[in-house]
Amino acid sequence: MAIARAFATDPPLLLMDEPFGALDAVTRAHLQEHLLALWQTPSGAAKTVFFVTHDVDEAILLASTVVVLGANPGRIRGVFDIDVARPRSRQSIQSSPRYLALRAAMVDLLYERSDDAGDAGTPQ
Repeated sequence: MAIARAFATDPPLLLMDEPFGALDAVTRAHLQEHLLALWQTPSGAAKTVFFVTHDVDEAILLASTVVVLGANPGRIRGVFDIDVARPRSRQSIQSSPRYLALRAAMVDLLYERSDDAGDAGTPQ
């Protein structure tokens, strides 16, 4: 409901911190598709959205750019331009070679040890 209110007030910037984190997988997938549909409307396309997630697949599906952070303290480990064609849907991208390459690169980065002691991610 908060997402609907946010779009109804038509702000130029949306800050979304794990908005689907507490949902079951089916509801989460439906809301991701609805959010994509909203973003693909003329008024939605004009919005800047800062979306925080721990889910690599969700990041690739929803984002234009993904910034992968390390742990303790958060440091930028990598920045990925999500150059997967729009409009997007889970079904249209998950078997594409580009999606698979982006996912593999992000997961590899999350599992790599960084120069920061103890900085290893756990992707979902």
